[in-house]
Amino acid sequence: MLNHIDNIKEDRTAEDLLFQVMLDWGIDLTLPICSKTVQDKIVFFVDTNVLVACFETDVTEALVRELAGYSPLRMVFRDSGFTNDDVKINVEQIFRQFSPETEIRTI
Repeated sequence: MLNHIDNIKEDRTAEDLLFQVMLDWGIDLTLPICSKTVQDKIVFFVDTNVLVACFETDVTEALVRELAGYSPLRMVFRDSGFTNDDVKINVEQIFRQFSPETEIRTI
């Protein structure tokens, strides 16, 4: 039952979440932001690799590996967005292998 609880208010958009994360991390809100579709998921890139954010659901290990390949300085995912607990647990290991300097958070 607890696996189905989302800690994000239903009316929050991905852009709302992105700007909140940028404020929390102290990232300048005037930096260029673009969104790309990566493996059918919308992913935000702030100033190329200052921050990469994916607030989608059903995030797979393959997507995590591809995002790690961008070597972002900071990476954020939705806590309830992973396809299963194994993917959520493996995120740190994947980034440690492909992009060890990345700071990772979930919201």
